Amino acid sequence: MSALINRVVLQLLVTIMRILFGVGWLLAGITKISEKHWFSEPGVFIENYLLTAVEKPNVPEIYKYFIEHVALDHVMFFNYTIPIVQIIVGICLIVGFMIIPSVFICLFMHVNFILSGNMNLISLTLYTSAFAILFFIQRSYVFSLDRYFGIDQKLSFKNKNLEEPVIPKRLIKKIS
Repeated sequence: MSALINRVVLQLLVTIMRILFGVGWLLAGITKISEKHWFSEPGVFIENYLLTAVEKPNVPEIYKYFIEHVALDHVMFFNYTIPIVQIIVGICLIVGFMIIPSVFICLFMHVNFILSGNMNLISLTLYTSAFAILFFIQRSYVFSLDRYFGIDQKLSFKNKNLEEPVIPKRLIKKIS
């Protein structure tokens, strides 16, 4: 009975973590649009952010090269893409749709945020949460659209060949 209670509690905690992780990404995207004016003043915030990142000593040289030669040349693309992707990924995590790809997109965005010289407690917590969701992925599917649509079974890492009974070769020769 205790093992069942522990399993239910773990599933509940992982599901709550997934939903809160999604809420965090959803709010990050909405905040960029509403409070930081990414759409009303396109390119201003992100260009200043990138120029500041180039000046930081803790940003790797290869990432500074990426900022100077790619990101600053395509500021408007990143200006519109980042908040929209954050909102979509947040909604997907909240409802539990395409959890694994959503978490990998979050990790990709986190790595870029950290490489741009911004390592703080919140980003570390979100980064750790993403790995925890992946580590407990089977528990993350509870109360999700992935489970409803059967996506969790398609993305399962179980070896389906091991589930079939193994017939020894000597018996196959006798049968044929």
